Amino acid sequence: MIQERLNHIGKAIKEVFYGLTAYELELELKKEKGHLNNLLMLIVFGDLVGLPLFPTYYALRILPYIVPGIEVWKRNILREKDLTEMVGRDI
Repeated sequence: MIQERLNHIGKAIKEVFYGLTAYELELELKKEKGHLNNLLMLIVFGDLVGLPLFPTYYALRILPYIVPGIEVWKRNILREKDLTEMVGRDI
């Protein structure tokens, strides 16, 4: 009972420390990863949204790795964005 309670307190302390130090960095890194992924997809498969930039031979070689995420990417790229989304969410 006491060991279980100590484990629970230790876990809570770890989570609080993680939230104070690394959580915001992790969110920024995930956001940057998403932006870079969108840029890569736009360069390689831009012809799907009307922007041909990359030779199709190389795009076809990469296609089997990209197929699971194409629909989500197209939805994100073609989604209408307003002015508030272009400005950073965190001030």
